[in-house]
Amino acid sequence: VQLQASGGGLVQAGGSLRLSCAASGRTFSTYTMGWFRQAPGKEREFVAAIRRSGIGTFYADSVKGRFTISRDNTKNTAYLQVNNLKPEDTAGYYCAATTNVNFYVAANYAYWGLGTQVTVSS
Repeated sequence: VQLQASGGGLVQAGGSLRLSCAASGRTFSTYTMGWFRQAPGKEREFVAAIRRSGIGTFYADSVKGRFTISRDNTKNTAYLQVNNLKPEDTAGYYCAATTNVNFYVAANYAYWGLGTQVTVSS
């Protein structure tokens, strides 16, 4: 499956963005989809994941209550709504696909899209 993330940008603290991850290739609905982020000099970290059916969402503690992951299997697209952004959310955001049950770990994802940059100014 090929993935393409989009929707990043420069926003002020407290602002919002909607990131999209468009998939093509093998059947999108067979994969758990995840979002990760990586800031300069830091390791890639888990942000959120959503199960194949869309029932079951999981978040890093740092984004709970502010970020919402969703998917539309009819459009082969996953989304990450990011609200109340903070400067520490600044990072490249990456979407990824996995069939592994441990979807918190980046190494368990077989497919990755190119990142979309989110920059939050204070």
